[in-house]
Amino acid sequence: MSDLRDPALYDALLLLSFGGPEGPDDVVPFLANVTRGRGIPEERLKEVGKHYFLFGGVSPINAQNRSLLDALRKDFADHGLELPVYWGNRNWAPYLTDTLRDMVEDGHRRIAVLATSAYASYSGCRQYRENLAESLAVLEAEGLPVPRVDKLRHYFNHPGFVRPMVDGVLASLADLPDDVRAGAHLAFTTHSIPTSAADSSGPVETHGDGGSYVAEHLDVARVIVDAVREETGIDHPWQLVYQSRSGAPHIPWLEPDICDHLETLHGAGVPAVVMAPIGFVSDHMEVLYDLDTEATAKAAELGLPVRRSATVGADPRFAAAVRELLLERTVAEEGRPVDRCALGALGASHDLCPAGCCPARAVRPAAAGADSPYA
Repeated sequence: MSDLRDPALYDALLLLSFGGPEGPDDVVPFLANVTRGRGIPEERLKEVGKHYFLFGGVSPINAQNRSLLDALRKDFADHGLELPVYWGNRNWAPYLTDTLRDMVEDGHRRIAVLATSAYASYSGCRQYRENLAESLAVLEAEGLPVPRVDKLRHYFNHPGFVRPMVDGVLASLADLPDDVRAGAHLAFTTHSIPTSAADSSGPVETHGDGGSYVAEHLDVARVIVDAVREETGIDHPWQLVYQSRSGAPHIPWLEPDICDHLETLHGAGVPAVVMAPIGFVSDHMEVLYDLDTEATAKAAELGLPVRRSATVGADPRFAAAVRELLLERTVAEEGRPVDRCALGALGASHDLCPAGCCPARAVRPAAAGADSPYA
């Protein structure tokens, strides 16, 4: 799609993310935003926030998003794509509603949205769509024009997202001691979610047995394993594992946990492990604490050599992938045929989330889907 330069229908791109505290005083208010409506007392929030306090109360996600913004703007400019890029968060400044208000006041009326979550799930897709609907309702109540927002498709299997992760795994393998490298196992990690949420992720026809959430991660893992085998000639054993579980202990969540998995591998005599956080776009707190701190400490306790491969972050190939996603959506919206880039067995994801996709426990309006109240 390198010959396509005109986004035509779209007059801006919105980078939509989770947000994170940028100092110690921000931690508890940020967590209060994240857990709003659950009645969690402040003392409990301080306990939950201990991971942030270990890093000076600063989440790396905001700096990562600023770097991605720079990469997107540079890629767009280098390819003659004149499209402003904005940034809004779900849980911390810059807040989504404020950013959308700024975009409308700047004259933008058709906005493409890139969420910093590559896979289908309630928290990774529909909740962002609900956030968009809430913010659009605020603008409407303020008497402002309500823009059309189109969320770009899931990009978990786009080459510009996958290839940087392949290179990260290869670099981590190369960094292992020579005597353990060939026998290293690959542990592909992603955020654990309740099994009920996993089972209902994606379109209705994919529900059950982990839904689209698990299927998409497994597909990406297989692509990476195949690429590593092609590059190294070694077929490394692998497994999809989970991290960052939270919530009530009696509710089933996806397993095994990465730390439990490391213990299992060590007990089986595995000589080394590469942890590949394929479920995360950037090195935010779940990566820095749950993998670089907690899981790495567990491996040291076991005497098990581990390496953690890089996330995609602001890799120029990912920025180029976003440009391709934007341009392919433009062509599709104009009713023209378009080739969609996708690796693996699942093919390219849908543009428009269908009704029943990643449902919430409580029904709320969600923008940028077949059931959106905003056309």
